[in-house]
Amino acid sequence: MTLSFATLGLLVTLTAVLLPQAASAQGISVLAVSHKSPFNCGKSFYANNWSPGHSPSGAIDWQNYGGDDINGETVRATASGTAYFNDAGSTSYGKWVEVRHSDGTSTRYAHLATMVRAAGGSMSVSQGTTIGTVGSTGGSTAPHLHYEQRTSTGAVDTSPTVDGVTVSLGEKKAITSTNTCGGNPYTPEEACGGGYTVIDSAALTGGRTYLLYNSGNGYNCVVTMKTTNLGSPSPVSAFLEPQGESRTTDSGSYGYYAGPVRRAASGQCVRWGGSVGTSSYTSPFEHCG
Repeated sequence: MTLSFATLGLLVTLTAVLLPQAASAQGISVLAVSHKSPFNCGKSFYANNWSPGHSPSGAIDWQNYGGDDINGETVRATASGTAYFNDAGSTSYGKWVEVRHSDGTSTRYAHLATMVRAAGGSMSVSQGTTIGTVGSTGGSTAPHLHYEQRTSTGAVDTSPTVDGVTVSLGEKKAITSTNTCGGNPYTPEEACGGGYTVIDSAALTGGRTYLLYNSGNGYNCVVTMKTTNLGSPSPVSAFLEPQGESRTTDSGSYGYYAGPVRRAASGQCVRWGGSVGTSSYTSPFEHCG
């Protein structure tokens, strides 16, 4: 049988559509998530994938390296997703967080001293969002971070890769974090809190101002995030004005962002904006209802 060019083109198109679906059905990751270290930019710790005897096999224990003390260290999401907060009490993981990623994989962070949400809570996170601090809760004998990368089937990856370094079973490698390097370590959602979603934003020289909304309580929230002079106090502001009401403003010399400014605005138009240095933005009354 001879196939026409039109038929051949249709077959090529169908193949392109079906192959990713077939790969997904076989548990093959089509869009692999790339993971950074779970620590602040420049921090170096040992990633210890010790074997045998570690449970579960393939999990990494992050431990002291050089002069860096890991106890109380900020723990950040290694990739974006949705974080779920848990507390196993004095057993097992203790305080722990699971981040579920867009490709169906997940990461787990255990033995935390603190979490940014109470157990049972959840929040959207970007790569680098703070989720807790290192501790020794649960079945831990000394401060460290228990870390797992799990496949879409739930199995632990026994050779996880972090910041471009693969740590196979039995290996112990020093890894220096590039997480949050060159960028603001906070997100608008993190600044406003759980339940808020970005609905608009405007660019500024040296930053960006964001308008968020929480459909659960009818509140808007405005934050202005810096992209320059990060960590160094400099003038930045954020404001929110429901139509017919007074304006609320947060301004000052801040290291990372201004706000959050939250106001009830269900069924109302709002004027919002902010500034970084001399660069400013003011919206018209919009986003009504």
